[in-house]
Amino acid sequence: RKNLRHDPSAGVQLPKLQKQLPIVLTRQQMEELLSAPLRVKKQSAAPAWMPLRDAAVLELFYSSGLRLSELAALDVADVDLYTESVRIFGKGRKERVCPVGLPALEAIQRYRTAAKVHSGPLFINKGRRRISARSIWLVVRRYLRFTSIPISISPHKLRHSFATHMLDRGADLRSVQALLGHASLSTTQIYTHVTVERLKKAYADAHPRA
Repeated sequence: RKNLRHDPSAGVQLPKLQKQLPIVLTRQQMEELLSAPLRVKKQSAAPAWMPLRDAAVLELFYSSGLRLSELAALDVADVDLYTESVRIFGKGRKERVCPVGLPALEAIQRYRTAAKVHSGPLFINKGRRRISARSIWLVVRRYLRFTSIPISISPHKLRHSFATHMLDRGADLRSVQALLGHASLSTTQIYTHVTVERLKKAYADAHPRA
């Protein structure tokens, strides 16, 4: 065998792997999902307050862009009705505070009143224990069956949708990074690509010389 003096592949450039854009729901699709718990017939074995809990879970999930684990870990004391905010302990137990929209706060109040949840875990199961992250996944999946949204979509897409809808309506990237609890801005920047793609599509659809 002879040793080559030069690497024949030295000048070859490998194709860049295209970063996959996150799939997001439209605002209309989100409204369809958020309304599902109160228009779908309750499961017979479920407590009367269960649809109200599910509505509150979905509203808060979308309102504040929480991770599944963060949503499941919330206690009643973490939601401040006066400041309209929620305290979250994210990855690495890092604490952050996120604003909560009025529809989500009202949904939480209706659920807490009906379920008589006054302290401890915010979201409980029918055994009155803390709901798990997996249970939240099942909640989302159940209501997807009653919408036009593909059932294969994951609950994490609500988080994607939160970020993209914020950017679509003029929020700056740093604010969205803080709300999502991202340590690095580069993690949040993937959502800017989604908004750019939407702009390009709108341009292509509407401009006469696109």
